[in-house]
Amino acid sequence: MSPSRQTSSPLGEYAVPPAAVASATARLRAAGCVFAEEEAALLAEAAATGGGDRLAALDRLVERRAAGHPLEHVVGWAEFTGLRIAVGPGVFVPRRRTEFLLSLARDLLARAPVPVPVVVDLCCGSGAAAAALAASGHPAEVHAADIDPAALVWARRNLAGAGDVHEGDLYAALPAALRGRVAVLVANVPYVPTADLPLLPAEARTHEPRVALDGGDDGLAVLRRVAAGAPEWLAPGSTLLVETTERQADTAREVLAATGLDPALHHDEERAATVLTGTRPA
Repeated sequence: MSPSRQTSSPLGEYAVPPAAVASATARLRAAGCVFAEEEAALLAEAAATGGGDRLAALDRLVERRAAGHPLEHVVGWAEFTGLRIAVGPGVFVPRRRTEFLLSLARDLLARAPVPVPVVVDLCCGSGAAAAALAASGHPAEVHAADIDPAALVWARRNLAGAGDVHEGDLYAALPAALRGRVAVLVANVPYVPTADLPLLPAEARTHEPRVALDGGDDGLAVLRRVAAGAPEWLAPGSTLLVETTERQADTAREVLAATGLDPALHHDEERAATVLTGTRPA
């Protein structure tokens, strides 16, 4: 969540006394929170909607945030493509840069040649990508999969009534009936090289699962496995989408090309996002 992009809620401003919000702002600022005022408003909103003693609830939330817990884990949601995605301790927080990947995926979904295309979100974490595609306005059969049982608790909550959630290692989690039928395959794989994990912000390396971050020696270990299986699961003419970095982009493109997919790189300067697509030949 980027607090500077949020619209503070009147509930957060007025249901908790202004003096308490001001105190929370001062505590957050002292703890080094850059967007202390905006964060205090979001914490006040969470305290006001949680029931019970609002002031005590706000105090507990501010204490957690000041101790370094991700704001999204503290308030219980992350804003993503206009949705509030439920998240909590132990789950990867969807990044705003990944909205670029979703914009590309939605375009592909809109152009799918079948009335109800199959959409798969591998390494789904909280299910944010699957939920965004389910809410895109285009009819789709949505599936999400992850190896982490803790993440799937949140994915099931975010996809309740909108898609099916499967536990397992990449494609092994998916129903066999989907093989060769997937129109849009989103895989926001972990891509941080193992040696770079200590360089991540403390919020990520301390409070998010390593399995969602660690991409192996060069950051591409999981991508190689996803790419290897993609031609078997994609329908002819359909596309795999993965997030990567500019540093890894050329090697990642070679990985996809080696599997027979037609790769293309896409970059969004505003979000500092790089997405690699691989299309199975028709």
